[in-house]
Amino acid sequence: MLNKLDAALSFHQNALRVRSQRQEVIAANIANADTPNYKARDIDFKSAMQQALGQSAQTSGSTANGMSRTSDMHINSSTGSSATGASEPLFRPIIQGSVDGNSVDMDVERNQFVDNGLRYEASLNMINGQIKKMLTAIQGQ
Repeated sequence: MLNKLDAALSFHQNALRVRSQRQEVIAANIANADTPNYKARDIDFKSAMQQALGQSAQTSGSTANGMSRTSDMHINSSTGSSATGASEPLFRPIIQGSVDGNSVDMDVERNQFVDNGLRYEASLNMINGQIKKMLTAIQGQ
């Protein structure tokens, strides 16, 4: 029974963890908007979730960009994962460079911060809905 409960809630638990990590990275970008030579970072949500769920792209024989590894001698693509299993932030592509070398675009960061926050809240609502359904089933109502 415990395994079924864990399986039912693990997806949203992982999603909340990755969204939380991403929110921290975006907040750090915003906080360092005026720091010379600071490079904006972000977490690739899709690859982080695949890693969290144990579905790495390498097990299927393809990389994150859709190219197949046909030999073990080929270099693995950088999916942003570390040896500890936590998702490592990747550098964001520079949209418009600045004189001081800072790559933070406040419009992009604000949009990503709000979007990620809304998705975090949606995951919370979904997990709350699952818990309510389980309670209703347990209580027999």
